[in-house]
Amino acid sequence: MSDATIARATAREILDSRGRPTVECDVLLTDGTLGRASVPSGASTGAHEALELRDRDSERYGGLGVLQAVANVRDTIGPAVLGLRVAEQERLDQLLIDLDGTANKSRLGANAVLAVSLACCRAAALSSNVPLYRHIADMAGITRPSIPLPMVNIVSGGLHAGGQIEIQDVLVIPLGAETFARALEWVVRIHRAAGERLRREGHQPLVADEGGWAPPFETNEQALDWVTDAVEAAGFRPGEQVLLAVDVAATHFFDAAQQQYALHREQRRLSGPEMAGLLASWTASHPLASIEDGLAEDDWTNWQLLVERIGQTVQLIGDDLFATDVGRVERGIQHSAANAVLVKVNQVGTLTEALRVVESARGARWRTVVSARSGETEDTWLSDLAVGCGARQIKVGSVTRSSRLAKWNQLLRLEEALPGAYLAAAGLEA
Repeated sequence: MSDATIARATAREILDSRGRPTVECDVLLTDGTLGRASVPSGASTGAHEALELRDRDSERYGGLGVLQAVANVRDTIGPAVLGLRVAEQERLDQLLIDLDGTANKSRLGANAVLAVSLACCRAAALSSNVPLYRHIADMAGITRPSIPLPMVNIVSGGLHAGGQIEIQDVLVIPLGAETFARALEWVVRIHRAAGERLRREGHQPLVADEGGWAPPFETNEQALDWVTDAVEAAGFRPGEQVLLAVDVAATHFFDAAQQQYALHREQRRLSGPEMAGLLASWTASHPLASIEDGLAEDDWTNWQLLVERIGQTVQLIGDDLFATDVGRVERGIQHSAANAVLVKVNQVGTLTEALRVVESARGARWRTVVSARSGETEDTWLSDLAVGCGARQIKVGSVTRSSRLAKWNQLLRLEEALPGAYLAAAGLEA
């Protein structure tokens, strides 16, 4: 473990995969090591996430600039962390939390805080001459890091594709592939098969924020049919070799005033129990093994109902429900409101807080799924995090755009470094 201390922490404004500003941080250590990290940004964000600080200056990037967050790193965080031992991640992150002093990182911005947290982690790994995944594994108490099972976008809707259907993504899980490299090759074949159908049927081959295709579906269930057909067209057996997953992102079409789920594309509204029933019917008629955010972020009663109905056979992931907040996760565990948690580090703002969520889920034998955001950069720390923290699955997006492929490619490298560590069929087990 490195004894180096922080000599300087600074930041800059860079652009993410959607051409929107985000924060990149450089941390220089006393031994000359430089750690650099950039933070992602979400389009589908929940009410309980930490605050991503934006400038709101309409003259720059439509108000989305992050110069204030950058200034907070340079002028407030940088001087405060000077001289701290970089290997003491928990102490460092607690200082960042205290320095901000708010419940949702709204003073300094979660984007500023997280950039420093991640850059320090990478600097500590480099200074200690160990791979980033190994450094994270040591922090997380993981003795045997593993390569998680990929969940990969094939088609998209919701806020990732202009809202043409309500559900956000339909993904595939290549459960039958014996290696991560083979799994990725399978997914590329499925993605290509879906694209070829688009062209045959005369649709524009448009892709959404995370690289999934965005066909003009008439109903939400049609998206599930489409992906099932693509799996078969690629030469695989749905439900055996390849499973389906769906990110419903239900919060974004939930009418809180009426307590109804508004499926505008289908011109109907559903109560909470009816929405749970719709999801249950999808699992009965499709090879659907995983549902993320099937209900709204504060619809706790109907989350419990959904678990009672299909939680024994289907992975039910809380994203907006938990917002990578350990308190909300522990509430979910206590009330059996899900059986898996999505981990998005920028929802909470520091690496230490995210690892506490992973630890809490593991203690309850819940599955953890590490996830990218719709606005990503070419940084690959997410792949190392997923491997190091022992996540069972990882969501990066699709198999287009370099911001996504950089992370898949890093996992290919990590599989080379850790032969036999791919979870394969164990990936859907706790």
